[in-house]
Amino acid sequence: MAHSKELRELVEGCLAEGRWAQAHACLGDFWRKEGRAAAANYVLSCYEKMKGHLPLVQTRIAFLRSMTVEPLVPILRSAALAEGIDATVHVGQFNSYAQEILDPASALYAFDPNIVVLAIQTRDIAPEIWDGYADLTEADAQSAVDRVLRDFGAWVRTFRERSNASLVIHNLEKPAASLGVLETQRKAGQLTAIEQINAGLRALCSEHRGVHVLDYDALVAQHGRARWHDEGKWLMVRMPFAPDSMLPMAGAWLKFIHPLTGVVCKVLAVDLDNTLWGGVLGEDGVDGLKLGVEYPGALYRGFQRAVLDLHQRGILLAVCSKNNHDEAMAALQNHPGMLLRPEHFAAFRINWQDKAQNLREIAEELNVGIDSIAFFDDNPVERELVRSEAPEVKVIPVPSHVQGYTQALRDCPFFERLTLSSEDQVKTKQYHEQRKRSDLAQTSGSLEDFFRSLEQEVVIANVTPDSIARVAQLTQKTNQYNVTTRRYTEQQIAEFVSRPDCGVYSVGVKDRFGDNGIVGVLITRTEDDVCEIDTFLLSCRVIGRTIETAMLGFLTDAGKARGASLLQGWFIPTKKNAPVKDLYESHKFRPVASENGATLWSLNLGEANIPFPEWIRLHVTNGSHRSNESRA
Repeated sequence: MAHSKELRELVEGCLAEGRWAQAHACLGDFWRKEGRAAAANYVLSCYEKMKGHLPLVQTRIAFLRSMTVEPLVPILRSAALAEGIDATVHVGQFNSYAQEILDPASALYAFDPNIVVLAIQTRDIAPEIWDGYADLTEADAQSAVDRVLRDFGAWVRTFRERSNASLVIHNLEKPAASLGVLETQRKAGQLTAIEQINAGLRALCSEHRGVHVLDYDALVAQHGRARWHDEGKWLMVRMPFAPDSMLPMAGAWLKFIHPLTGVVCKVLAVDLDNTLWGGVLGEDGVDGLKLGVEYPGALYRGFQRAVLDLHQRGILLAVCSKNNHDEAMAALQNHPGMLLRPEHFAAFRINWQDKAQNLREIAEELNVGIDSIAFFDDNPVERELVRSEAPEVKVIPVPSHVQGYTQALRDCPFFERLTLSSEDQVKTKQYHEQRKRSDLAQTSGSLEDFFRSLEQEVVIANVTPDSIARVAQLTQKTNQYNVTTRRYTEQQIAEFVSRPDCGVYSVGVKDRFGDNGIVGVLITRTEDDVCEIDTFLLSCRVIGRTIETAMLGFLTDAGKARGASLLQGWFIPTKKNAPVKDLYESHKFRPVASENGATLWSLNLGEANIPFPEWIRLHVTNGSHRSNESRA
């Protein structure tokens, strides 16, 4: 990566010439290199010049706090902009968090945020535990714990009733023990009391959709309490952050902002030589690779552990390496120090062509956008080539020494997730099954023969509390086969489910090769005689198999059951949803209106009927609509 001065010159040149994407990339490099308060104003001023020229994700973030956070706002906005997120920020009045939550006319609700951060310090909400614990009886201490949890419970319940925004709550920081080492010898004490509050907070958040805990106590401990705090700033301006803790604090918020805005990566593509293992396979041979439980091989094994953790989180893994294919696959399969094996990877590009082209092919094979791929390679030349030739790829900054690899990967916000569905946990297995379907398609005599041989079963069900998280996840990340690309949170989906005028359905698909899980979502609103399709989406894994026809057939019945005579839906074009642009036209809908490039399509339910594909067995649960199971 270039030096900061060179990067600024590149940014200025790109801005002068109107090369906005390149300016954004260079400014992101500059921020990642100089990320601190002094650089934030320059970054923000550059983004002002690019406003309207970049496809940034917009979000609104409100801070309710008992600490001064204003100096961190430019840092947070700069870090978010570098990753494609434009955050508008509202900071509530100091120490007025309770009033803002409880008052329905407060500035908080007028701001209408997407994300709210509740950052309260232990010394403010539990002063008797923070400063005076040694003077408390055990009963007094328990009373303080109970009061704090009651307050948090009241605030969360009130907030959830009044807002669909996601709520991120800082847990409480533990102080230096007032009784010294004696503190850790006691069954109950000051630290135990705060741990009890934090455990209660976790339980409280798990009871409410869209409410999450930021482990502020662990964040402070990770960076060292003495280094985290600036006592002078706290006493003068009520800001607890030392200069070196401001960037980590903003980074911790960003780890929630990424999954809440959907700016995440679905795939991690990794190099092999000097990345997954130490050494060069072609020169050192399998036996010469550094990988195992002893130093330095243990460092590479530790990095593999971090990669495997992402796999368990539902991130697809891919290999992108310049190597001999057969030798590399043998090393992955047989080296005794490997934690990662071939079955953990969804795609392989092990050859001698340039890595930007390989990454494009990986995206095509996995049927994801290339901007959904993050790339990790120890070689700065390869990283720079990918940045230049495939700028949509998220190139992860890699430290010069393997000792920093694991932390660099764990710090990457693109892999953060706030929920984990059963589909996420078997995603790689599903891609292996997809290869078998592709092989079958190539050996089938015709497309209809292929469809029949798949033995597909489609299950359409009313959304339940168990499926809400997966349904919300699909609305947030499905881009290609999505007619409106409207993004919804779990709490918004739950609200739709509660409304009598809405139909909210999940779509599951099984076939002879396996269970794809929930891969589709349907949301309708019915008013008078019109049933409008708000959301119609399908995972890229199952498009092109006539499942969309079965879904529309179901919606015609659902619309009639709700008393509608028209089934209508908007197609709102984006850069990514071209695969679904002909959905309505190909099923005999007529265009009846247009607005800002979007088209409203309509089907007369009294005149038209969409037949179910005869090769699909359709099951409808929690409903009374037709099923062709008996005819399949």
